[in-house]
Amino acid sequence: MILAKDRLIVALDVADFESAKNLVEQISNEAVFYKIGLELMMSGSYFKMIEWLKNKNKKIFADLKLYDISETVARAVNNLSQYEIDILTIHTASSDIMKQAAANKGKMQLIGVTVLTNLDQNDLSEMGFDKKLSLEELVLKKTKMAIDSGLDGVVASALEAKNLRQELGYKFSIVTPGIRLEKIANDDQKRVADVKTALQNGSSYLVVGRPITRSENPQLAAQKFNQLIGEVV
Repeated sequence: MILAKDRLIVALDVADFESAKNLVEQISNEAVFYKIGLELMMSGSYFKMIEWLKNKNKKIFADLKLYDISETVARAVNNLSQYEIDILTIHTASSDIMKQAAANKGKMQLIGVTVLTNLDQNDLSEMGFDKKLSLEELVLKKTKMAIDSGLDGVVASALEAKNLRQELGYKFSIVTPGIRLEKIANDDQKRVADVKTALQNGSSYLVVGRPITRSENPQLAAQKFNQLIGEVV
């Protein structure tokens, strides 16, 4: 059972520890869960951020999208399991990679990235995927493989969440980025949705970045998302 207050994950896609810290302090009690990804990892303050967030009683979504050979991913997951991370992402690559990662996850939820939300059907064709396989079919295929390999869920857009629930049920988590209150100028996400659509389609967690972090009032923006979440769950 996921509490309503835990469903919102604020994406701290900022350049450094101080910027991330300031955002968390501005948002205050309106967010419990925070995503820290590659940008903060490259700042050199990633594990300092984990420690600071945990001292604030926050939950951590380590969105690192690990992808390498089986042994390397397994060892990386094992290293990360020593920290107080709640959710970690890896790519939905081969079954062997995911099985070895799952065997080393410890208490973390391990979530597989299916198709990034800034990609569409044309992008998949450019990447060499079978043109006869639709984006929705590819996400379903990858999700089945992830669940069978022992992962706890997947990252998928709200547009695919409904089909995943209909085909595979509710015994896994769906983490959904690209959540908006309204359109964003020059939005680099191609598969976006509003809060209610995502939750009604079956998304478990909603990842929100710029609509909150670039708002004039991040706390108020987070509050608006929480109000919408509360109306559905």
